Amino acid sequence: MAKLFIYCDNQLIDGDLLASAVYKTLKQKINLSAEITFCTEEEIKQINLSERKINSVTDVLSFPSLDLTAGEIVKRRNYPYDVDPESNSVFLGCIIICTQRAKEQAEQFGHSFEREIHYLAVHGLLHLFGYDHENEQDKQVMRELEEQILNALGQIRD
Repeated sequence: MAKLFIYCDNQLIDGDLLASAVYKTLKQKINLSAEITFCTEEEIKQINLSERKINSVTDVLSFPSLDLTAGEIVKRRNYPYDVDPESNSVFLGCIIICTQRAKEQAEQFGHSFEREIHYLAVHGLLHLFGYDHENEQDKQVMRELEEQILNALGQIRD
């Protein structure tokens, strides 16, 4: 089975479990990797300002390294210069999650901090895979995939 390598700066996310759920839902067949970093409100605000010219705190930012189309199956031959030699995986990009915003949203939506962290990681990963929510149709597709992946992770909405 292909593997998703999650480079994460703490243990809030089980990379193997997340990989299994993502691969099952998105039908990916090769090794892929992504980096997830956790930060403060001030840090994500600064990143949001410098990268997107938006001067506000947000919950998650995604920075894809590939230009994927939603639903595309990643093939190594299409991205020969994006293969990490250590893991033999194609690097998808980086996700940055604001832990304070995740705590606030978990309380707001009445679920656990762990579920919110997983939701934000899945949301960020879907952006790396080319999904977006710029219009209602795309938003609905993305939300359905998020719920499928979260259910596979056992992170069921209360």
